[in-house]
Amino acid sequence: IPVLLCASLGSEPPSSPQVVEDGGEEDEEELSGGEEADLRSSSGRGSLLTRRGITLRVLLKDGLVEPGDGVLAIHYLGKNFVGDLLTDGKIRWVETGQIFNSPSAWATHCKRLVNPAKKSGCGWASVRYRGQKLVQYKTTWLHKYQPSADMVRGCHRLEVIHLIGLVLLGDDAGHLPEGGHSPQTDRERIPVRYCTLGTRDAARDPHTLVELSAFSAINRFQPFNVAVSSNVLLLMDFHCHLTTSEVVGYLGGRWDTNTQLLTVLRAFPCRTRLADRDLASAVEEEICQNLFMRGLSLVGWYHSHPRGPALPSLQDIDSQMDHQLRLQGSNNGFQPCLGIICGPYYHGNQGVASTITPFWVVPPPEQRPNDYGIPVAVEVTYVQDNFLTSDVLNEMMLLVDYYRAAPDLVQFNQYWCPDTTMMDKIKGSLSCHAPKDQAYSQILEHVYSQLGSMN
Repeated sequence: IPVLLCASLGSEPPSSPQVVEDGGEEDEEELSGGEEADLRSSSGRGSLLTRRGITLRVLLKDGLVEPGDGVLAIHYLGKNFVGDLLTDGKIRWVETGQIFNSPSAWATHCKRLVNPAKKSGCGWASVRYRGQKLVQYKTTWLHKYQPSADMVRGCHRLEVIHLIGLVLLGDDAGHLPEGGHSPQTDRERIPVRYCTLGTRDAARDPHTLVELSAFSAINRFQPFNVAVSSNVLLLMDFHCHLTTSEVVGYLGGRWDTNTQLLTVLRAFPCRTRLADRDLASAVEEEICQNLFMRGLSLVGWYHSHPRGPALPSLQDIDSQMDHQLRLQGSNNGFQPCLGIICGPYYHGNQGVASTITPFWVVPPPEQRPNDYGIPVAVEVTYVQDNFLTSDVLNEMMLLVDYYRAAPDLVQFNQYWCPDTTMMDKIKGSLSCHAPKDQAYSQILEHVYSQLGSMN
């Protein structure tokens, strides 16, 4: 991220004071103040969504550590501090009897006594439990209890690479909008109703768009709830605006079987051409590692219809059904896979905002196995983040660099409609998702200035 962004934002948003007494709130290292905390769900294991949500209470509950006197220690600049681990996960400093709600709160307090200029404590890396750093216990918990970890480590085994849709596209598909259609053809694609499709027909154009059905229209209830972070929408919408070609990315989050809630916390844009099989594996591996390091599960995918309606094609329907089956894994346990289509430059959109369509596919009736799956609209709760994470801003700048010299880069100084430039268009669309704080508007203006310098 450019120095300007680092200076303006820092690595994390402002937080409450880190030194807290009994009854205070846990600091940002344990409960990040943004998308993870906002979308926290009750998982039965400490209401966790990410690695950052793991607390000492969780480690105590699951038996990785035990309460005790003098079992915690900090060694800093030649000074030693000893603490008791209490049964509620709080820390009592032996020397003064003060109570701290988290390792970071205690570490920050102790380090500032030695070095007043110290701003943070890095508690999980600084505090030792019986001689071993707490961060190692956190990693052990992830490996032992988090189901997403095994799924992410096995990304290639589960052939998640199919989510990019590489096997469905021709060699030149990544250089044309809409998977190989010319811009003119793209605009002429008229959606059809599902009931008109009938049995599969090999002669039917796989790029035929299909209107979405409602769950109620097929006598079903939506089998899961979905919450999506506004930062996910922001990054996804930004990615889709950059090029006249179709783009694809992953969605990371968490599936809670107890509450049947799918939370989408992070977008992972694929910085590759859809037909670039050589680069695809490296991009896949990078995203798999990012998912694992953040303690997230793969929960879906997104792609763009640059100039067309944000509705699934027959090809998209088949791909989505395939992805849903793959994410179930080998035990046939239910886990939804969310598909999202973003239509940034379709002139049928209302205003400058992109149309963003979350969808799912219901299998055809058992008595009609040769029918297409039924694409249905998914009702989603959008959760407004209070800040832009450094991860999101870093991804935006990486996308700018990736498309800077691309032949299909959108010309942002050209007009989308008579009184609106492409730059106005992207600014207006992203403003629907961005935090309203003026500071973040200034940060986004810096990103937009980078876009303007690309043409």
